[in-house]
Amino acid sequence: MTRLDMQLSPHARSLATIVGFLVCVEIASGVLQGYYTPIYSDIADHLSIKDADVNWFEAAQLIVSALLVPPLARLGDLVGHKKVLLLSTAVTAIGSWGLALAPTFGTFLVAWAVQGAYVVWLPLEISIIHRRTADTGRQALLTRRGAAILVGALELSVIVAALTSGALVESVGMSTLLALPAIVVTLCLGLVWFGVEDVPGTGSGTFDWRGLGLLTVVLGLVMGGLIAIRVAGPSSVLGWALVALGLLALVPFARAEGRVEEPLVDVRLLLSPGQWPIQLTAFLFGMSVLGAQIPLSTFTRTDPETAGYGLGASASFVSTLIGVYVIFLAIGAFTLPLWVRALGERRSLAAAAFLVAAGYALWLPFHDHTWQALINMAVVGVGSGALVASLPAAAAGAAPPSRTGFATGMTNATKTVGGAFASAVFAIALASAGSIADPRYGHAPLSGYYVVWSVCAVAALLAGLALSVRRRS
Repeated sequence: MTRLDMQLSPHARSLATIVGFLVCVEIASGVLQGYYTPIYSDIADHLSIKDADVNWFEAAQLIVSALLVPPLARLGDLVGHKKVLLLSTAVTAIGSWGLALAPTFGTFLVAWAVQGAYVVWLPLEISIIHRRTADTGRQALLTRRGAAILVGALELSVIVAALTSGALVESVGMSTLLALPAIVVTLCLGLVWFGVEDVPGTGSGTFDWRGLGLLTVVLGLVMGGLIAIRVAGPSSVLGWALVALGLLALVPFARAEGRVEEPLVDVRLLLSPGQWPIQLTAFLFGMSVLGAQIPLSTFTRTDPETAGYGLGASASFVSTLIGVYVIFLAIGAFTLPLWVRALGERRSLAAAAFLVAAGYALWLPFHDHTWQALINMAVVGVGSGALVASLPAAAAGAAPPSRTGFATGMTNATKTVGGAFASAVFAIALASAGSIADPRYGHAPLSGYYVVWSVCAVAALLAGLALSVRRRS
């Protein structure tokens, strides 16, 4: 953090202290994102459910994440980002303790959904840094550096958390095992309370309750439709009908928000030259960073002797592959300031997207050996880490001071919707000849995985092209 401590001035030391406390928040976020992955099967046994039912956890959090981020980001602009960070941390702690104490699958699923409030943490933290550096004359630079540190800490803590849960699962009871993340989040709540300064919000007006209601209808219909398609397959009339109704509901929603002086979703800002490429990139990036996780795992575990493709890897190798990916995510995040110094902000964003595209394109010809998988995911990881760190900061830099929370929050919201969309598409592609829920009962066609890799590569390529033409508003 000495890089943030410009000339050791009191102002810079204060900024470094705030970033230090926010790093603790991202460590807690990394625990939530990495701790549960190695023990999903053990959680299923604990709840007496099938492994395939674990997929409902992802669906529940995607819905909650998409619905929570816009209103919480707007509240941050109105009442102050620290207050909303505290609120979302408290809600996350409640959900985390609910997981440790839940007696049934239903209560566990509700707690898991509530825990999804943590998705707004990074956008709020970057808004705090952006606001804190307003009078430094180096706001964009310091915000990018702060974001790189936060994301680097996040990714490293994901690895540590995954290794920790895997090591403890055989030696402690499930309730105790699930209580550890709750303890971490509770401690994080205290650190935010005492360590981050409380600055009043700069937004004006009142909260747009009508906009929230319409947004809930739009996202609820679209996300519900995607989940129905994922569960019932491409022939689901209900699923496609819900998606169509959700898209149609965008028209009255956009018109209503355009008539409000201080809307929940500032459509004009999102369509501005400085914002739309960033938000479009977040949507396209979400397809790979959120939507491709399960397909990559199932491909790696598939036995080539029975399916004719796959790596036949053990669970331990899948952990290794995830670890390599996350390490390179951290490298991409930590080196982001060097990218910007060499290429400029716009070109560095585009270069990161092109790296993600190249990494997934490499899967098309090179997927027969473990070393190829490691190289492919290393390339994807570097680009993804830079995008995770840079997108919220770039959105904040292209937004007015009263809308930084909204702009940064929308990068997470659009990324979540992109991930949900891709998840449904990939499920359809992979389920055309077998089950992706449990590879033992059938194998998806190799052509389905080609669809996954191609969609991820094309989406990242389109993001890079959009970022290449981006201009500040």
